[in-house]
Amino acid sequence: MSETTGASYAAAGVDIEAGDRAVELMKKWVKKTRRPETEGLGGLGGFAGLFDASALKRYERPLLASATDGVGTKVDLARRMGVYDTIGRDLVGMVVDDLVVCGAEPLFMTDYICVGKVHPERVAAIVKGVAEGCVLAGCSLVGGETAEHPGLLAPDDFDIAGAGTGVVEADRLLGPDRIREGDAVIAMASSGLHSNGYSLVRHVFFDRAGWTLDREVEEFGRTLGEELLEPTRIYSLDCLALTRTTEVHGFSHVTGGGLANNLARVIPDHLHARVDRSTWTPGAVFDLVGEAGKVERLELEKTLNMGVGMIAVVPAESVDAALTTLADRGVDSWVAGEITGRGEHTTGAELVGDYAR
Repeated sequence: MSETTGASYAAAGVDIEAGDRAVELMKKWVKKTRRPETEGLGGLGGFAGLFDASALKRYERPLLASATDGVGTKVDLARRMGVYDTIGRDLVGMVVDDLVVCGAEPLFMTDYICVGKVHPERVAAIVKGVAEGCVLAGCSLVGGETAEHPGLLAPDDFDIAGAGTGVVEADRLLGPDRIREGDAVIAMASSGLHSNGYSLVRHVFFDRAGWTLDREVEEFGRTLGEELLEPTRIYSLDCLALTRTTEVHGFSHVTGGGLANNLARVIPDHLHARVDRSTWTPGAVFDLVGEAGKVERLELEKTLNMGVGMIAVVPAESVDAALTTLADRGVDSWVAGEITGRGEHTTGAELVGDYAR
């Protein structure tokens, strides 16, 4: 280009027309997430998403809950595999299942997609996954942003983040103050790694073991890439169903930090959660990460979910009803432990015993 030629946004690497095309392609997916509170209130492409807050009048004292998250380095696997329509479900799961821990019903989400270059079909596929996740979570996708960052990101690079808002009645708010000695700890199975610990997982499989994404892994019954890209399970509607059918004292979303550390966040200072490893068998992916990387068990447990994506803490007398509700909803769940007095324990939760084999 001649130095006398005028500069332009397109010459700098930003394609506004491609962005507009991406918005048009994603509209049909966003439409599928509408709740009654968003019907007729503008549409995709506006400056702000709208939600009819008059719906909250049915609450005596509505508390709004908010959460924001991303999916970490799992986006690198989506990019390398050229699969873009599932990573959005991971994003939704990371956000809404943080909201439901306090008992909040997810109402709406917004997303942020940052790319090196806008490929309209690719962006639309990412939003399709977000929309499908919102449907699974029962919330609306009311808006978002797609940003093109040439020079900072390579043309095929991208990252996503999102924020969500939920609501809970004040006297139904869940937290450490509800947990009681003698309560049961119910574990809900994860769909796999979910969206945590991928820096360790990628280091183990690619850098240390030298595996490729298209490697067929007998233990998985599919390729390594297909296993690693398995979408995060979304538990929000399952957890809300529990709160409607039985007494629940608390939830814990098992994300970065592992099961014990996340469970400890909802245990009061005078109590202790004892979780028995012998009550379940972690999926093959967790064993293979450990074996291929010679990763010690405690390191695995503080990084990965080890097969448990969500915990419910319920009174002992509510166990049967809770397990029945979850089974009816297709959620594999079991009693994994109990709440005891803190005693000499220095942490709020611990894993004991050995995993079932």
